[in-house]
Amino acid sequence: MRFPLRLTGLIAAPHTPLHEDGSLRPQTISAQTQLLLETGVRGAFICGTTGESLSLTLAERLRITEAWAEAASGKMPLVVHVGSNSVRDAQALATHAAKLGADAIAIMAPNFFKPNLDDLIAYCASIAEAAPRTPFYYYDIPTMTNVPIATARFLEQGAKSIPTLHGIKFTNNDLMTLQECLALDSFDIVFGYDELLLAGLSLGIKGAVGSTYNFAAPLYQRLIHAFNKGDLTTARAAQLQSVRMIRILQAFGFSRASKAMMRLVGVDCGPVRLPLRPMTDAEVGELARRLGGMDGFSRQVGVPV
Repeated sequence: MRFPLRLTGLIAAPHTPLHEDGSLRPQTISAQTQLLLETGVRGAFICGTTGESLSLTLAERLRITEAWAEAASGKMPLVVHVGSNSVRDAQALATHAAKLGADAIAIMAPNFFKPNLDDLIAYCASIAEAAPRTPFYYYDIPTMTNVPIATARFLEQGAKSIPTLHGIKFTNNDLMTLQECLALDSFDIVFGYDELLLAGLSLGIKGAVGSTYNFAAPLYQRLIHAFNKGDLTTARAAQLQSVRMIRILQAFGFSRASKAMMRLVGVDCGPVRLPLRPMTDAEVGELARRLGGMDGFSRQVGVPV
């Protein structure tokens, strides 16, 4: 392993850069990496929800992983989401990520044929076997997969048949279950709700993966710094600003608006891919206007041209 096994601090979930015609634009990934490094982001969790992985072809996911492996090499930990409704595709992605030296792989649950706990463990085990020396994270995101499981039970039972099971990307607002997972302190639990980061910190999380860390890392760095000093007033104010920012993004459709934010901070990642509807120039201008009074962005939010 090139990096410590625990993911700490802010880990961005980067957008997949596209040309206006919807084709891949991997050359943008070096600029994405540089922006993360400039703002103290400690790692990248690629090809997940923010990366529109399930809207990409297998070949496209392989190419994006190659570009990130090259850009991030030696600079930050790289976690590759390899989940797919096709277990064969997921195995191919896992093997490929391991060969490129990814620091970990992760999968979300398949979301068409929905597994129970035992099914899910068998599915994960078959994919982890394709990368037998690479740490494995289960990506718990029931709002997207509609696969709610007892996550702590997954860790306890899954460890028996998944030797590389390392932790959970917990994109779940069930804070009771988060505490149960954290109590199993042999696993790495990284939190996936940007708007609840302060709650996660108070319960003991040390690392967080999020979409808005791509363009608003300084806001969350301020929150973490204040929390670590015991300055809850400042930490709460930063979290409230995060909530207000995310409410604005949600008003436009979070996924499409968060990708448009990259254009506003000077690293244009292009449009989202259908079935998500790309933002119009007028919408991007209105987004910039509504965010104009806020600070904490990676770079000054500019009016699109």
